[in-house]
Amino acid sequence: MREYLLTLCITAAVTYLLTGPVRKFAIVAGAMPEIRARDVHREPTPRLGGIAMFFGLCAGLLVADHLPNLNAVFENSNEPRALLSGAALIWLIGVLDDKFEIDALIKLGGQMIAAGVMVMQGLTILWIPVPGVGTVSLTSGQGTLLTVALVVITINAVNFVDGLDGLAAGMVCIASAASFMYAYRIWYGYGIEAAAPATLFAAILMGMCLGFLPHNMHPARIFMGDSGSMLIGLILAAGAISVTGQVDPAAMKLNFGTGRDATHAMLPVFIPLLMPLTIIAIPFADLVLAIVRRTWNGKSPFAADRGHLHHRLLEIGHSHSRAVLIMYFWSALIAFGTVAYSVHSTSVWILFVIVALSALGLVLLLLPRFTPRIPRWAEAFVPPRYRRRRGADARGAADVTYGTGEPERSASDAEVKSPVGAGVNGATAAGARSRLQERGEAPSSR
Repeated sequence: MREYLLTLCITAAVTYLLTGPVRKFAIVAGAMPEIRARDVHREPTPRLGGIAMFFGLCAGLLVADHLPNLNAVFENSNEPRALLSGAALIWLIGVLDDKFEIDALIKLGGQMIAAGVMVMQGLTILWIPVPGVGTVSLTSGQGTLLTVALVVITINAVNFVDGLDGLAAGMVCIASAASFMYAYRIWYGYGIEAAAPATLFAAILMGMCLGFLPHNMHPARIFMGDSGSMLIGLILAAGAISVTGQVDPAAMKLNFGTGRDATHAMLPVFIPLLMPLTIIAIPFADLVLAIVRRTWNGKSPFAADRGHLHHRLLEIGHSHSRAVLIMYFWSALIAFGTVAYSVHSTSVWILFVIVALSALGLVLLLLPRFTPRIPRWAEAFVPPRYRRRRGADARGAADVTYGTGEPERSASDAEVKSPVGAGVNGATAAGARSRLQERGEAPSSR
C-alpha cells in the first residue's frame, strides 16, 4: 500500500507542477478557443491540460517500475506497456484536436486504433463471468470487439461529461478510487496477482486527476481538453478490462466447489467487474441520453448542444459549484455503493443506506424548486441570502427575487454588466474584447 500511495503522490505532484507551464504554453500556442454557444465559462480558457496529465502518467509508471514490489507488475505482465502505447496514441490525437479541431469521425477511428494497439499487446478481455452460467471464455475476435467497444464507450462517456470546471476530473477520480478499492481487495485479499495491474492503473489515474483538479476547479484556469478527457477515459477502461478479463473467477472460488458454482455464489463480488458501466454510470447515462436526444431531433449524434445533465442542473437553478458537487455525489453513491454491496452483500443495512442517500440526492436535485418562506422572526437564524430586504418600498420589494436578496435583472442589463472578458482567468492573454464573439453567436461544441 505504501508503494501505491507513493506512486499516487508522485503522479499527482508531477501533474500539478507541470500544469502551470503547460497553461502558458497553451496560451502561446493559441490553444485557447473562443467562447461557444454551449460553453458555460465566460472567459477564453486555454486547453491542452492533458499534456501535464500524460507526463504524470509517465512519471507514475516510471516510479512504479523502480519500486521493489510494484516492479513485479512490469515483469509478469505486459499490460503497463500496452496501456502506455494506447495512451500515447490517444493523447496525441487529443492534442491535435485541442489545437486544430479535427473531425469527430477521425477521433472515433483514433480511439478504435488505440484500443486495438492495447489488444495487440495483451490488454484484452479473455473471459467474463455470467450469472448462473459461470466463466465464459471468449474467442480472440469476441474479446477484441468487446474490448474495443468498452474503450470507445468509456472514452466518449468521459468526454461528454467534461462540460463544467472540475467535473470530469473529479468524477473519474471518484470512479478510480472505487476501482482501486475493489482491485486492491482482489489482489491483496485473495492473493491474485492478475489484479495488480488494475490496482496500479487506478492509483496512477487518481494521482493524475488529483494533481490537475486544483487548476481546474471553478473558475478553471485551464481545461484538460480532449487530450486529457480521452486519456483518462482510456486509462479507466484499461483498468476495468484488466480486472474483468484477466482475473480468473475460478481462482476466487474458495470453498464453493466448481468454477460455475463459485461464480454463481459469489455473484455480488463480480458486480464491480462490469466496470466501467457501474463506476461511470452518470457519464454513460449522459452519453446515451445525448445520442437519443440528438437523433430524435434529426441531428448528428456528434452535434454539440446544451442538453447534457450538467447543463440541466444549471437551468434548474443550481450554481456552477453546486452542480459539480451534485454530480460528484451521485457518482460516489453509485461507485462506492456497488463496491460496498460486493463486499457485504448479506448486510441489509447497506441497501437502506443507499436508498437513504438516494433520497437525499433527489432532494438536493430539486432544492432550487423549493421556495423558502422564512418568517421575520427567524431571519436572524438563516444565511443572508434567505432574508428579505428591509426598508424597501412596494415597488422595490416586488423587484426583489425572494431567497436571493438581489433584484432581478433584465437580459440587457446582464449583457452590459457581464461582458465576456478577454483575460484568461487571472492571467494576461492576447486579444481584445471587441474581437470575441458573443456567446449566442459562437459556433458549436467544446
